[in-house]
This record gives sequence, structure tokens and C-alpha cells, in this order.
Amino acid sequence: MTERVICARPHAGAESRRGTRGRGRLARVAAAAAVLSTLSWPRILLAHGGHGADEPLPFDALMLLFGMMPSGLRLDIVMVLALAAGIYLTGWVRLRGQAEGAATVTGLVLYLGGIAALVVALVSPVDRLAAERLSMHMVQHILLLMIAPLGILLANPFPVVLWGLSGRLRESFAGLFRDGRAGRSVLTALTSMPVAWTLYVVNLWGWHHPALYQAALRYWWVHDLEHWLFFATAVLFWWPILNAAPLYRPARPLGTRVVYLLAATLQNTLLGMSIAVPERILYPFYAAVPGLAALSPIQDQGLGGGIMWVSGHMYVIPILVLVARRLISEDEAANARDSVANAEVR
Repeated sequence: MTERVICARPHAGAESRRGTRGRGRLARVAAAAAVLSTLSWPRILLAHGGHGADEPLPFDALMLLFGMMPSGLRLDIVMVLALAAGIYLTGWVRLRGQAEGAATVTGLVLYLGGIAALVVALVSPVDRLAAERLSMHMVQHILLLMIAPLGILLANPFPVVLWGLSGRLRESFAGLFRDGRAGRSVLTALTSMPVAWTLYVVNLWGWHHPALYQAALRYWWVHDLEHWLFFATAVLFWWPILNAAPLYRPARPLGTRVVYLLAATLQNTLLGMSIAVPERILYPFYAAVPGLAALSPIQDQGLGGGIMWVSGHMYVIPILVLVARRLISEDEAANARDSVANAEVR
């Protein structure tokens, strides 16, 4: 069923007309955004982090179009997330008419919920406050590492996203993941449990090293890189747990997935402790930010480490879900066997 849904092609003429209209709409939106950006944005913008209001940013012409608006809105991020949501919605509508159950309301809600978590993390006041409070930075990281990737992967978005693309682009993109192609080999390697877990943990600990953390606070492009690497490695981390498509290996045994998540819980707890316990400022950047009356920089650091520490227990929730599903399936199998045995006796 999945293969038929992905590879089926609408009528060529209709597809061509839809593709032409779609490209025309996209071009108009891009042109309007460029004009609006050029007319309304000042040439001196606020950098993400420690730049002053009167300090001009590098690459001024580029930032004029794709940088941070005075209100804190990042047009580049908004456009990327809007495109991701638009492609999914287009594919969801198309698939609803192709195969029953191929596009569900639950999947739509989960996917858009994941996109909404990215919006909150990257373009809401949470992002601005993260440059002032370590504790808020930890909240931002939880959204990027746990909430957003879980929502998107639980929606199992691959078939729907494929159908959100035009016919020719759909076939080219799907072809990257067919047997023997590079995309399939790379994805298979990256979503193996040892590789995914290692990439996730090394990336997480690396960005919390004072040198990299300070750089991310001072330079907007380093901070952007940190955010997208958090999200990308988190998607790889959760992939073998949720068995999202395209799936190239059998589902991992329950015991293996439980150990995988318990190891993640342990490392996250250790990271939170390493931030919360020290009685010295780990990230001097925050000491230079005007403090809240009721929260000193060291108290804010303790709160941030505590948030990271406690968030490690969120890995336990998938463990409980996996165990519950296994118990339910075993009960159903046992009931089915009892029903067959009773029928034979009669």
C-alpha cells in the first residue's frame, strides 16, 4: 500500500498545471517578502546575543533580507518552517483522496505540533530570553531536542511530504532512498542505534562546553548552527525508537530500545548536574547581562542545570509507552489464543 501511495502519479496535464500555479505563487510570495524586507528593515539590526543596538552586523546586505527584524522575528526561519508546514499540508490533502488511512488527522496534528514547537523555540520571546537567561536557554533546548522531533517523527511524515512535492521532484526525491542509492545508505548508517546515540550525545555535550556555548551567545550564525544541529541529531536519535519511514531494518527489540533510552537519561542527568552543582559561573556571558532582582547569575545557572537534570526523566516516558504497548500486544495475543482454544473445545 505504501509503495502504491508514494509512487502513483496524477494525470500529467493536471500535475503540470498545478506545478505551474504553485511555482507562480511561490515566486510572488518571495518577491513580496523581499520588497517588504527592503522597505521596512533598518540597515543596523540587533545581532543574536551580545551585540549592541548600534553595532552594524557583518554581511549587512544579506541580513537586510534574511536577518532579525527589530521585533525579534527571523524571516529566514519563518520561511523555512512555513515551507515545511505547507509541503506537509499539500501532501496531506492529496493523500486523503488517494488511500484510506494514508493521511490521518492525528498525524497532521502531531506534525504541526512539532512545527509549532520549533516556532516557539526559534522565533518567539523564548529565543530572545535565551540570550539573557541560561534557564530559558535550557527550555529552548528541550523544545529542540525532545518536543519538536518527537511530534514530527510520530506523524511518520515521509509519505505525506513526498506527496507535497510536484510529480517530477517527488520521483527524484524518493529515488534518493531506493535500494543502492546514496541517500538510503547514509540514512541507514545515521539511524543505527550506536551512531544516532553517539552523534546526539556528543553534539549535546559539545555545545554545553563553555567555549562553544559562549561563541553561540556572541555570534548569531553559531547560535543558528547550534540550534539546527540540536534538532537534526535529535531527529536521528528518536528515529530508531519510533521506527519512522523510510524504515530499512526490522523494529529494534524492546529491551534494546529501553537500554538506549536509559543511557540517554543517565547522560542527560549528568549534564544537568555538571551545570547545576558548580558554585562558579560557567558562562561569563550571563554575568554581564543585567540580572533579575530575584535571580542572580549563579542562581539562574542552578535553575538551568536543574531544568536539564529533570528533563532527563522525559526519556522515561517513551520507555513506559513501549512497555505498555508490549504488554497490551501480549494480552491481545493471549486472548486470541484462548478464543481459538475455546472454539476448538466446543
